[in-house]
Amino acid sequence: MQTYVVGGAVRDQLLGLPVADRDYVVVGATPEEMSARGFIPVGRDFPVFLHPQTHEEYALARTERKSGRGYKGFTVYAAADVTLEEDLRRRDLTINAMALDADGRLIDPYGGQADLKAKLFRHVSEAFAEDPVRILRVARFAARFADFSVAPETLVLMKRIVNAGEVDALVPERVWQELSRGLMERQPSRMFLVLRECGALAKLLPELDRLFGVPQPPEHHPEIDTGVHVMRVVDWAARQGFSLAVRFAALTHDLGKGTTPPELWPRHIGHEAESVELVRTMGERLRVPADCRDLAIAVAREHGLVHRAAELRPGTLVQLLERIDAFRRPGRFEEFLQACECDFRGRPGYETRPFPAPDHLKRALQAAQSVDAGAVAKRVEQARIREAVFQARAEAVAEWLNSKA
Repeated sequence: MQTYVVGGAVRDQLLGLPVADRDYVVVGATPEEMSARGFIPVGRDFPVFLHPQTHEEYALARTERKSGRGYKGFTVYAAADVTLEEDLRRRDLTINAMALDADGRLIDPYGGQADLKAKLFRHVSEAFAEDPVRILRVARFAARFADFSVAPETLVLMKRIVNAGEVDALVPERVWQELSRGLMERQPSRMFLVLRECGALAKLLPELDRLFGVPQPPEHHPEIDTGVHVMRVVDWAARQGFSLAVRFAALTHDLGKGTTPPELWPRHIGHEAESVELVRTMGERLRVPADCRDLAIAVAREHGLVHRAAELRPGTLVQLLERIDAFRRPGRFEEFLQACECDFRGRPGYETRPFPAPDHLKRALQAAQSVDAGAVAKRVEQARIREAVFQARAEAVAEWLNSKA
């Protein structure tokens, strides 16, 4: 029985990156022997165990054979006669198919160390094409390791997976899992560009894929292309370290521009309402968590109004604050403003320009919050409470605006 550290821990150690979690492969053991040594079985599809003291994962060496569609269509063979090289061969990329033995010696049968130096994502074997999740994983790694590129022969295999319809068999939860992890990487745009290059973006996120090649008014968008703009917006969100909800809102805020008839280009009148419906559709299809979905809908609907915040009348400002639930959810309001600023900054030359809208809306909220809603409610009939509170808030905002003038 021999134990090896495998996968991402080996890769990150060689890259000089912090290693948070270690995965282990055990060669030459049976499930019964693992249990006898105190390991706790937790694997459902293949033998995985938790170490009795450290609770780290130990998996028996295994091979896999394609037996059906999708990422679950595999027959797994795990036994004491499976070698380390056979186990590593079933892995996705050469840089993830290395191991360290108990003495710290590197085992690298498929050239992972050379591909690390060359900054290449290269598949280990033709078996790569059997698992459509690997397309998403490669794209996610591209977002994490922004200076790496996909090997040409691996890109060919990724296109083959897409053309074979394997991507269509992916379950929504797994797609969202990989996309959300990629959104939280250093340069999320690279994930979507890799997916687009292999044809997977049109299958998984057609609403986003349609944005590329759609022009916008150059006086407002020097980058012109809507797809390019959205990539810049989501990368700005990543550079600020914003939350997943903000990054998803940044990604989806302009989806409606992909539905504008070409004869109306480069203008996109009413794209906000179209964006809202497309965000809802995407959210349902991918089963996006409610916090991400709801923020994205609010940003898609209101971001155009936010950019004109200084022009809005007091009542319109209060209506906007009510629609985005700023009075009850200050944290969500802050995320909303962050996503809108990402939209503003995601244009060449706008990175350092003044953007007063967030501060304007925050001060409008403070003015509106100075109204004692309870006291207002006591002075009017119950049927008029909502109207009276709104009016009082609008008057408070008007007073603040007048004090600025």
